[in-house]
Amino acid sequence: MPIIDANFHMWFVLILTAVAVYLFAREKLPLEATSVVILTSLLLFGQLFPLPDANGRNQLDASDLLSGFANPALLAVLALLVMGQAIIRTDALRVLVKVFVNNKRVPARMAIFFILIFVLVFSAFLNNTPLVILTIPLIQAIGISAGISESKIMMPLSYAAILGGMTTLVGSSTNLLVSSTMVELGYEPLGFFDFLIPGMILACVGLVYLVLILPFLVPDRRSLKQKLEGGKKEFIAELDVTADSVLVGMEFSGGVFPALPDVDVRLIQRRGHLILPPFEGYQIEQGDIMIVAATRNSLAALLSKFPGFLLSDEEVKIMEDNDDDDKKGLQDLDDTVSETRILAELMIPPASRFVDMTIDRVGFQRQFNIVVLGIQRRARVVRRSMGRIRLEPGDVLLVAGAQGSINNMRGQDQTDVTVLSGSKTELPIPKKAPLAAFIFVITILLASSGVLSIAVAAISGAVLLIATGCLNIRQATRAIDRKILFLVGAMLALGTAMQATGGTQFIADMMLKAPFSDEPIYMLALLFIIVAFCTNILSNNACAILFTPIAMSMGINLGVDPVIFAIAVIFAANCSFASPIGYQTNLLVMGPGHYRFRDFMIAGIPLVLVIWIAYICLAKFYYGL
Repeated sequence: MPIIDANFHMWFVLILTAVAVYLFAREKLPLEATSVVILTSLLLFGQLFPLPDANGRNQLDASDLLSGFANPALLAVLALLVMGQAIIRTDALRVLVKVFVNNKRVPARMAIFFILIFVLVFSAFLNNTPLVILTIPLIQAIGISAGISESKIMMPLSYAAILGGMTTLVGSSTNLLVSSTMVELGYEPLGFFDFLIPGMILACVGLVYLVLILPFLVPDRRSLKQKLEGGKKEFIAELDVTADSVLVGMEFSGGVFPALPDVDVRLIQRRGHLILPPFEGYQIEQGDIMIVAATRNSLAALLSKFPGFLLSDEEVKIMEDNDDDDKKGLQDLDDTVSETRILAELMIPPASRFVDMTIDRVGFQRQFNIVVLGIQRRARVVRRSMGRIRLEPGDVLLVAGAQGSINNMRGQDQTDVTVLSGSKTELPIPKKAPLAAFIFVITILLASSGVLSIAVAAISGAVLLIATGCLNIRQATRAIDRKILFLVGAMLALGTAMQATGGTQFIADMMLKAPFSDEPIYMLALLFIIVAFCTNILSNNACAILFTPIAMSMGINLGVDPVIFAIAVIFAANCSFASPIGYQTNLLVMGPGHYRFRDFMIAGIPLVLVIWIAYICLAKFYYGL
């Protein structure tokens, strides 16, 4: 095979990097699919156009490009995901969180603030994703009880987890990957608490923003459940239109369906499709599921005319045995309905076995005795045929079912869905919770003290949690995020190629041609804002791997300790505040908080700028630049 000029290799890798950035930002292909395409392109290019070193060895050999999948940092990240799943399954943190939820002496807003502190502190040691999944229903329950909109509290929850992840080496996968890249470049790895003090300062600055400024920037939006429920004096009922129903063929006219003059039709589900108001031109068809709101009297009258309501036998008996004017009977109905049939919202967590399964295949009515009424994905209602929709992490499902069915889905053995709305009743702490907490604490102590490396400690802790029954192999396997696996593996391969072809040094040299290139603090500020921008359109992991070699080269060329520039990449790559795609916890709160893409931009861009300015001050006075 003829030897090609090295510039050809460099430009190919730089162009491939630009293509990767474009594909990641557009999201036309799944993240893992784009990663596989990039990795395959590198493997083929390295095989067809080898880049020999001084000894004639191909620097783009498959063994080098694929070595990222055996990277200790990647394995540590996956092991920490498994450990986080064990903590969630055993509810090991509930003993701490329930202090805020059930303590009547603590005002609701103060309880929310304490939970944000709790998340910020524990995200320094625990994977952010399971931590946010644990606290979403709890902070939502407090907000509902105090009349605080979910949109005011969900985004701060995600941001608090991200801020806490800046403080220690295991706080975020980003931090571990930067340290791992430094090792590959020939430097010592970062210590567990090497950037704890500047990280805590930035986290505290961010927390002040979350508490004092962010609530005024996020909108006050109601959930799909709240929109359907309407006023507190109305009942929500489900009307199944049977073949012999007189409603079949009735057309919406004059703002109502003629046979339902005193009923507010909120939603119609037809063969898996959602039909939302207005209903002009629609006719009721056999098999339609109608979600209606009505007063007690209207509902009682309606039941005598049309069968098919989702009412329990006890509800029907109360309605049949009592006249409309019987206040005691209606009050009994009030109490019974509230205990037997509710609307609820369910979130699909990343480790759920329902991910990539269709609604029909899951069979919610068969498994849980509930009916799926609607799906929100990234705060938008999915209107196409629900039966064929493949579920994704972060999807929020609106369901109707008996109170008992919803409560059963909160059981300790049910981690495929997270119940968002409804009761905040505390469940007993499982017997394995103290054991899981003990293993987690010992793992962190061994890693932070240097007795074991982080990868060895995390893998050992994960294996020990499985061996002691805190979770089984199937649950551990589901906890491993394949997006992280493929993304990190592909980005490490791309980073290796950029380093071998000189692309990293080329980009660093281009940045050093700026007018203020002789001032390290200005170059550090420039690097920070560039990485912070990219992390909101790509991912924090990809930015960490791509920019660490560039940052190290800049530090060396400026005669400054390159570790300072690597730590700047850590803080900047964690600034995933301005986009829901920048970090997984943003996607998880997008549905429960009913946010739109621009909400993250409005609230997140000022926070990025605040952290940027705070870091410049740290660089000046803490690092002495």
